[in-house]
Amino acid sequence: MGYVGVPPQSGFITTAKQRVTSSTNNYVDLDHSISSLADVIVWVNFVKQDSTNLSLTTSTRITLGGTLVSSDIVEIAYLGKAVATQTPSSGTVTSDMLSGSIANSKLANSSITLNGSAVSLGGSATVSGGDNTPYFLAYRSGNQTGFSGNTWNEIVCNGEDVDSASAYDTSTGRFTPQTAGYYHIQFVALARDFGGSSTQSLQQVMYGIKKNNTGDPITINYIDLSTDELTRFSSTVSTIVYLNGSSDFVSPFCYVVGNSFSIHGERQYTNFSGYKLIT
Repeated sequence: MGYVGVPPQSGFITTAKQRVTSSTNNYVDLDHSISSLADVIVWVNFVKQDSTNLSLTTSTRITLGGTLVSSDIVEIAYLGKAVATQTPSSGTVTSDMLSGSIANSKLANSSITLNGSAVSLGGSATVSGGDNTPYFLAYRSGNQTGFSGNTWNEIVCNGEDVDSASAYDTSTGRFTPQTAGYYHIQFVALARDFGGSSTQSLQQVMYGIKKNNTGDPITINYIDLSTDELTRFSSTVSTIVYLNGSSDFVSPFCYVVGNSFSIHGERQYTNFSGYKLIT
């Protein structure tokens, strides 16, 4: 038979039924509440009962027209009462069919694991390592002069573009972060010959980064020009170093074999930078 409009739903509901036996009362108590006798059909011993012989005492009790004996069978059909659901087919439930929030406990996986620790959905967690802070970028403003050849000279980048934790000291040129961890440190410099000679005299130049200004640099970029001497040379050196977050510091150095020299003071030529690695 044809229909007009939206197709009627089928599947998903089961009409409620109730069967009462071995009762000797003149009433039956209902499994489901109703608002009127029109909501049910009552049979006694398979004979449909006229609603005029029944009365709705409460929303869950119907008084019969007589008293039952234990062999009597009462059946009650709830008209249009949806009391049970069937499992929907896979892929038939969409987001639009859901109402309100779904408790985490109802999910198959109600938590996730971050760095070995369980975190409930809807909660919060701090991811170890955080972000790349602290970080800094300093530069040399004006030439730094007065260096001697054949020794390690500490370079002071006396200006800064960024310093997220105020951990860089422009007066000493040292970066002393107060957060422990591994850091990527980089130094770029332009060395110039100030030996007073009319000939080109930069043959061997080394750039390095020292930790706590002790011993040799922890990393070195060594340039040996042999007889191809220059008056200036620019290069970069970088490393990864652990800093304890309290007293450890790093600073840049330069070593020129031979004559005295200076460091060229322009941001793009001489700068010192670093940031904490996420671990």
